[in-house]
Amino acid sequence: MTEPAWLTVLTTTDSEEKAHALARGAVDARLAACAQISGPVTSVYRWQDAVETAQEWQVLFKTAARRYDELEAHLVAVHGYETPEIIATPVVRGSDRYLAWVSAETAPDATL
Repeated sequence: MTEPAWLTVLTTTDSEEKAHALARGAVDARLAACAQISGPVTSVYRWQDAVETAQEWQVLFKTAARRYDELEAHLVAVHGYETPEIIATPVVRGSDRYLAWVSAETAPDATL
């Protein structure tokens, strides 16, 4: 199987303000062409041997697969969670014009 050219990358955080900062930081750095914020959502998860329930905001980044490692490193560096959710899903099909835009906006040599 060939590697995908584009990804959607999901993370969550515990406030709308933090979600906006994560989204803007990645787009400003051209690590993502776009980031969408949804929330609040309710998350139920096991953490440190206890079942927790928390309100979170999801951030969905649209990026070129070649930028994933840098996007992940950026999110780990600036995220407030000890173990942030960072999940990448391949984009297997999409509008040619939209995917070309994602590629152009995430080009490492694009004007910042």
